[in-house]
Amino acid sequence: MTTHFITAEIDLQETPTELQKAIEAELKKQGEPLRWAVTSVDAEQEKATVEAVVTTANA
Repeated sequence: MTTHFITAEIDLQETPTELQKAIEAELKKQGEPLRWAVTSVDAEQEKATVEAVVTTANA
């Protein structure tokens, strides 16, 4: 198992629940999220920056 620190840009959603689902779906593309946090929001471009630690299986 390997851990990776990643940063992702997510489009803001209508509700916090939808935003959380969008973040988790994007992070799962990179691996299994251990933890994540929204670190900034750009209201003009309607984007949130998320930093996360994910794990991947060694092949």
